[in-house]
Amino acid sequence: MSDLQFADDKTASRYTLHRGDDLVSVLDYRDDGRTVALTRAFTIPTFRGHGYAGVITERAVDAIEAAGDREILPVCWYVGEWFEAHPERAGLLHRRSAS
Repeated sequence: MSDLQFADDKTASRYTLHRGDDLVSVLDYRDDGRTVALTRAFTIPTFRGHGYAGVITERAVDAIEAAGDREILPVCWYVGEWFEAHPERAGLLHRRSAS
């Protein structure tokens, strides 16, 4: 999967994953300055079954972690399951304050 290009399209609030000229997967988000809500992972139907959703999720999490100033709120079910499969990354998750 070294021929994949990951990008953050900030104007669209969307991470993108391309294979060559083909857009294969997107991950939409909302960023409020403290928390990045990952709202929807989507792989183009003709490219499903190749693990692209996992790749884009991992690269987005890596990018958010590298920035070091945001927590992650997994709104999308796929992203939630990705975090369940990667408990070592749970420290990045948004924790709701007790009322």
